[in-house]
Parts: sequence; C-alpha cells; structure tokens
Amino acid sequence: MIYIRYQESSTIIVENSKRFSTKIYIDKKQKAGYYMTNSVSSNRPEKYNIAAFFSGVGGIELGFEQTNEFRVVYANEFDKYARQTYRLNYPNTHLDSRDIHAVQPEEIPAERVDVIMGGFPCQAFSIAGYRKGFDDDRGDLFFELLRMIEGRKPRAIFIENVKNMVGHDHGNTFKVIREALTENNYFIKWKVLNGKDYGNIPQNRERIYIVGFDTKEAYDLFEFPEEIKLTTSLQDVINFGDKLDEVYYYREGKQNFYDQLKFEVTSQDTVYQWRRQYVRENKNGVVPTLTANMGTGGHNVPLILTDSGEIRKLTPKETFNVQGYPKSFKIPEGVSNGQLYKQAGNSVVVPVIKRIAENVAKALNESQGQSQLDRSGKFAIIYTKMNGQFEGQSYVKEFVDSYDQALEKIKAYDDGLAVLSDEEYLRLVKKQGKLEFYSIN
Repeated sequence: MIYIRYQESSTIIVENSKRFSTKIYIDKKQKAGYYMTNSVSSNRPEKYNIAAFFSGVGGIELGFEQTNEFRVVYANEFDKYARQTYRLNYPNTHLDSRDIHAVQPEEIPAERVDVIMGGFPCQAFSIAGYRKGFDDDRGDLFFELLRMIEGRKPRAIFIENVKNMVGHDHGNTFKVIREALTENNYFIKWKVLNGKDYGNIPQNRERIYIVGFDTKEAYDLFEFPEEIKLTTSLQDVINFGDKLDEVYYYREGKQNFYDQLKFEVTSQDTVYQWRRQYVRENKNGVVPTLTANMGTGGHNVPLILTDSGEIRKLTPKETFNVQGYPKSFKIPEGVSNGQLYKQAGNSVVVPVIKRIAENVAKALNESQGQSQLDRSGKFAIIYTKMNGQFEGQSYVKEFVDSYDQALEKIKAYDDGLAVLSDEEYLRLVKKQGKLEFYSIN
C-alpha cells in the first residue's frame, strides 16, 4: 500500500521496495489517499498490462493474474450484477461500467497496454442462442473489441468464445473475425479446448481460444497447452453431504416432473440435467456445460443425487467451483440466484485460461522481434493452416498493391500452397478439412 499525492501528471512512479517499482495511472482529479498496488515478482521490472472487455466477473483476468506475469489496469463490464461480483473480488481494479460503444481506446488509463482481451457475448453464435451472429445486435461487439485493438496496438490479444462460432454461418463468421485480426497485423492461433481435458475441472465445456501477437517470433514461440489428466472429482467441487437451503431441492408434489427425476437420477458418479421434457445424464461422469439460463425456468439446471438420497440442483457457489474459481471467490449478497447462475454460466474455466496465459507470457518473455504493426497495402496475402475445423493459425504474409501482384508473390514463394477462393474455403470448413493455403483479401 502506498500514499499518492495529487499532481498534474496522470502517471506516477512509486518506489515501494528495493525489488521493483510500480506505475500507477490515476485521473487528474483523483483525491489523495492510500491505494493498493500489485507487487511484481517476475524477472521483468513490471508485469504485462491488461485491458479487459466484457469482463463478466473477471474469470479471464483471474487466470492471467494467477501466472504472476500480468496485471489488470482496466476492465469493462456493462452488466450491473456482474459488476457487483467483480468489485467484491477485485476492489482495486479500475472497472468501467460504460457500454463499450461509448469507450475510446485512449481512455484506457495506462501508458502501455500489452494485452487486450475479451470474451464478447457468445449468445449470437451459440447453439443455445439464436445463432444470428453478426445480424444479432450482440454480434457487432467483436468489431468494438477490434476498435480497441486498433487504437492501442497491444503486443498480444486474447479472445474466448463458444465452440460453435467457428462453424457459424457455414464458416463465414469466423472467416470475418480471422481476417479482421490478421489484417490488423496480428499473427493468430486458435484452438477449441475442453475444460475437463485441459483444465483438470470436471465440466464438459468446449470453448474456442484465439491468441494473437504483433510479432512472428512470439507467434512461433506460442503453443496451446497439452491435454492433462482429469484428477479433480465431482466431490471436490460439489457438496454431496451437507443439508442446504430447501430452495435447491426437488420434492414430490413440488415439481410435476419429480417422478421422472426420481426414476432416472440414481447415481452420484455423474451429474444430470432436466431438459424441459426429459432427464439427461452426462455420460462422461462430469458436469454438463454450464449455461447462462440454467437458473431461469429450470432448463439446463445441473442436478445431483445427495448422500441422503435427495435430488437437488447445484448452488451458485458450486457452479463457480465447477468453473475452477478458487474457494476464496466471493458471492455477493442481495443478488438473485438467477443472476449468479447467469454469471457462472457466462464465465470461463479459469485453470484453462491460466495454462494458456502461462504460454502467452513465455512467448512474450522470450521474443525480441520488432512489432510488424506498420505493414500496409491494398491487398493482403493471408497464410492459413487449418488442422480441422477447431484448430488453426493464420497471419498476413505480405501486403501488396494489386491482386495480380499477390498472385505473382505467391508463385515466387514456391511452397506449393494453393490459393483458396471464399467458396473453396467454406467447403473446407464444412468438411472439417486439414489444409495449408493462401487467400487474397
């Protein structure tokens, strides 16, 4: 903790130990007082600065900060209930409550932004939503995130979304996102990872993760984490023994479908869901994918059989446990269970984020190359390698002044890679094919 005096500059350097210094960015009107700062224990003089959008309750930021390589200098979240949970757990983080459309990149209170991240709302692309994509009002939020990236030119970008985004609109949606990021001079890799396979968390949760860097060197150094064995049990994240509030239990005469539940919910080795008309047992013996609507109307609610033989739904705290949040994570009072379920369902598997963040930090730490953000030209020659529909990498190899020049350049590469038209690319996505190719934009 340090004491800040008012001064004209919005940037203050504070020497609060012999091991490190910390920069604090404050509004010029900020009153004097005591402020918490994050210590820096890595080999660098400072941690990498994060600006986070669509923060929710801060799951992505938490995964990055757990590496001790990153710190959040700015977070943005429009939902007032999510902000309550965020502020309760991260009271010293600069949390902006405005709609992202109203935010200007230069308003991010940091001289340097190293990473811009966001899990923009996924409902427009998810199976559970209407899948309108960019036609949905929520679909344009990607372009708002892109506006922040263009404005602050971070060293790295991180995006999380639902698995189905890659195949949405026959592959067109992800094509737009991929090309927009690469044409803004980022070298990107993406992969769909399941929480149970990559986060040691007993939840079947597949999400796409997009990581990008402003240098080819960092991109080459970065790899997604390897699959790990699931050792965390249901009993580690769910309380099967204690008696809880009656609101969580399903009883005879309380629900008209109770007899069906009683007949089918018979094991403690897995988790069930009531799916409006039927009971679904998770065959993997883990929690099925948590959804934002699991607390509204009964649909998708995860159900368990307790030690006493009763049937109940997971508590909000348990759903956060199932996302890999630490047991110390706080749940605000006065917020409805429905809102808390929504927050957990919209969040991320924190341990997966942490493992990716560790590799992002490694790539940034070990790369020395100069940013290639100044590349320009009318046409982009985009290299893409697809390892099926759910994994790949892409970047602009060169910018040129004409389509014909692009064809000449590709011929001169002499690497045997084809040039795919938009139609050929979409057919490749549909077939979930593997291919290296060029495209011209």
